[in-house]
Amino acid sequence: MISRRLFVGGASAAALTLAARLDALATDHGLDVALINANAWTGRVGAPRADAIGILGDRIVALGSGAVRQRITRATRVIDLKGAFAMPAFTDGHTHFLRGATNLIEPNLLDVRSREEFVAAVGRAARARPGKWMLGGPWDEQRMGGVLPAHDWIDAVTPDTPVAIPRTDLHSYFLNAVALRLAGITRDTPDPAGGQIVRDAQGNPTGVVKDNAKLLVDRIVPPRSDAEVDEIMRKGIAHGLSKGVGQVHNPEIDWSVFPSLRRLRAAGETDMRFYAFVPVADWERMAKIVAEEGRGDDWVRWGAVKALADGSLGARTAMLYAPYTDVPSQTGVRVTSLANLREWIGQADAHGLHVATHAIGDRANDDVLDIYQAVADANGPKDRRFRIEHAQHLRPSTIPRFARQKVIASMQPYHAIDDGRWAVKRIGDERLKGTYAFKSMIDSGATVAFGSDWPVAPLDPLTGVYAAITRRTIDGANPDGWLPDQKITAEQALHGYTVANAHSGFMEDRTGLLAPGYYADIAVFDADLTAIDPLKIPNVAALHTFVGGKQRFTTGG
Repeated sequence: MISRRLFVGGASAAALTLAARLDALATDHGLDVALINANAWTGRVGAPRADAIGILGDRIVALGSGAVRQRITRATRVIDLKGAFAMPAFTDGHTHFLRGATNLIEPNLLDVRSREEFVAAVGRAARARPGKWMLGGPWDEQRMGGVLPAHDWIDAVTPDTPVAIPRTDLHSYFLNAVALRLAGITRDTPDPAGGQIVRDAQGNPTGVVKDNAKLLVDRIVPPRSDAEVDEIMRKGIAHGLSKGVGQVHNPEIDWSVFPSLRRLRAAGETDMRFYAFVPVADWERMAKIVAEEGRGDDWVRWGAVKALADGSLGARTAMLYAPYTDVPSQTGVRVTSLANLREWIGQADAHGLHVATHAIGDRANDDVLDIYQAVADANGPKDRRFRIEHAQHLRPSTIPRFARQKVIASMQPYHAIDDGRWAVKRIGDERLKGTYAFKSMIDSGATVAFGSDWPVAPLDPLTGVYAAITRRTIDGANPDGWLPDQKITAEQALHGYTVANAHSGFMEDRTGLLAPGYYADIAVFDADLTAIDPLKIPNVAALHTFVGGKQRFTTGG
């Protein structure tokens, strides 16, 4: 079951009791693993560093060289970190894990810088899989001139290969003529509710479909086999561990990942911890699973649902109060009607499910906060920990509501240095004041948890830490930071990826800190992330990743 225990003196009462038991056991029988000569940030901002960590089973039992050395026996595996920086393993609070892992085996279209390079890359990939769907390799028109691709760009190089590749924000697909035909999308196909089929001046589909229009394609793409999905997931897990990630939250809008996680867990430890979300529309199905089976365990947990309020800024489907600056006829798209959001969120909360809602535009965020308040009033007080995923573009008056309503802002720092290249074109200078407002949110007292949105951004928390500290856009145009008043410190950024994410997933009594009684989920890096020049952070390397006391990754294998 999801724990609702609160912190007592910086650690939960249950963790302190467990720590006392484990300490007695370690004193009698010794440690399994001792990490010595460490420079360990424990997760408590401003707290002294620990120079050693003692592990027994899957838990930390001792901190500090005095406590650790007296529990070392001949059976203890001693690892000399030689001054390396240790910290709680990162939790990525927002991933689309299967999509991200799939892209590890798909072409990289984010590095192309022109239409010609894009066409060549797609053509190479199509020739390598004749007749098979091409579903990965996210693209970004902003990196190749700013013009949306059209199917006639690639039809000649994909004559027999259906192509349905997502934009980097996952809110649009780009289709070739083969995929358009298979999906039955023609000039006569109406835009579905909450979606858009992009058309040329003659009304013909260009090949780009947005938000709920993607469902026209999803329904006809042949599914992968269970074995294929599980193997892709394993590749993603290995990739995450190599970046110091010990846990991910997966707020999905489908059931694509959940069955695989259950299969992987049935086969043993998954090496990385997962918190799985499913669509809020299916709250009744998830509530039934929880009632019959519980909520999983600390390797694979469930009991959470995700809603979608709007789309994305890149696709111009984020819901705004005022029209888009560059397309005044548009204000965004309600991917889910307000009536359905109220009904589904209310029912999910009433049945004990954890609710997260995607909201990017200023109007969408206000809508979700209003619904959360109404649901809390109707269902009564409890420790519900509502989340808003992204919380990207806020009116300044909205920011204090997160702390006041105890709504968690699940944000993605890398988006600031990516979208910061072009966001002003979409919403103008004045509305940027509440954009990716990390510092203002933290200063307001809100819980700000960080993630990547992989594959929209890399599954590498160091790129997020770098982004939160520097806010230097990836095009090099803002060397002093884009909206620099929203920069935060290294410790604040690390807190967002550790302690805050533990809280946002109801695991603060056993993860997110290096403390006796907590899981031995530990990442070790070759530089001190709190002391190094922030510009060098993307080049820092993970040396070891421990999850549940076991070394799941080490440099060199």
